[in-house]
Order: sequence, then structure tokens, then C-alpha cells
Amino acid sequence: MYFTVFRFFYLKNLLYQLSKSIWFPSHDESDKDGLIAIGGDLSVERLLHAYRSGIFPWFNEGQPLLWWSPDPRMILFPKNFKVSKSLKKTINSSRFDVLVDTSFNNIIRQCQEDPRFGQSGTWIDDEMVKAYTNLHKEGYAHSYEVFENGELVGGLYGVALGEVFFGESMFSLVSNASKVAFAFLLQNSHYQLIDCQVENRHLESLGAYNIPRDLFMQQLKAFV
Repeated sequence: MYFTVFRFFYLKNLLYQLSKSIWFPSHDESDKDGLIAIGGDLSVERLLHAYRSGIFPWFNEGQPLLWWSPDPRMILFPKNFKVSKSLKKTINSSRFDVLVDTSFNNIIRQCQEDPRFGQSGTWIDDEMVKAYTNLHKEGYAHSYEVFENGELVGGLYGVALGEVFFGESMFSLVSNASKVAFAFLLQNSHYQLIDCQVENRHLESLGAYNIPRDLFMQQLKAFV
């Protein structure tokens, strides 16, 4: 092969150490948690290849760059979006204004600072911020921003390829702000599939559910 792949044991599982070549191993090579490879970089080219392959980066402070392909995979089809009466009332009110791609840096920085239950730190470090900002500049990463009286109070960002939106992170400074952003995303776009990555009760309450990884890959190939 024209590229070099180093194997090593990590967390008692055989994983691939990525080199400079833009490549990922088969999904069957992942461990039971979906960890599939380690190392590499966060270049635009590698990130796009990862998303098209159903793989995403996620690592905590002090860890190496980790790549994941979980099984099962949480997804949401826009047609299955569940809107509660209270959320529908909020959406139909004039309380919030929703904009797209006007404050990407503010959105990702706020997601970086947003405290997470059960976590002492954040997985969105400065390297990740730079990487997704580069994706945004290239037209692949997008932000949905919720304003109240001119102030940013919530939003989300993710990666768009074809008819798939890969959700990355969201935040709310006031109740329902991130849900309003998510609803706007679903109701005002061409996306046929939302990748929610891993099980999340918040997104499950909105209509997301788990499917086998093999089925997710079929859906991904159909819509990207």
C-alpha cells in the first residue's frame, strides 16, 4: 500500500494509528464503543473523508485525536421531528429570531464554554474550533443562531454534506433556544437525514432514535 499504517494496542483493543494519508480502516475494525482509529489530523480533507465514511472525531483534553463510528447510531429523519405544544407555541411567537451562518465563531465558542452534565471539561478545544472554522470557511460547516432582543441566546453547528446534516453541538442560554434552532434547521432546509451520532435523551425526545451502523451507512450513501 502507498500509505503507512501503524497498529498498536489501545484500551485493550487493536486500533489503527493514522499517518498523513487520508484513510480510515473498515468499520468492522472498531472496538465495542465505536472507537476506530487514533491520530492523524483535523484537516478539511480528512474531516470531509471521515464524515462521508460515517466517522467523526471526539476526544477530551489530554487525549490524542480519536475517531469514532458507533454502533448503533442515533439519527433523526425530519419527518419524525416531535414538536411539543409549548415548543410549537415558542416557535410561532415573535420572541426569537433565527439566523444562519452570521455568527459561526460565536456559536462554536459558546458550545465550547457551555458546561456539560457529568463533565469537568470540554471536547471542543482550540484545535477543534480552528478545524471547524476552516470547514465553515469552505462552506461545509454551518451555524444556526437564535437571538432574543438582539442577543445570542442559543444555537447549534454541524457539518452538511449532500442531504445529510451531521450535528456537532448546541447550547442554550435561555429555555428552548437550542430546540428553536434545531426546529428551524429541520423546517427550513433540504436535509433528509440528521446524524445525531450517539444516544442523547434530549434529541430522543425530539424524535431521534438508534439504528444499526450498517443501516446508517446505507442511509448515508443514499443521501450524501
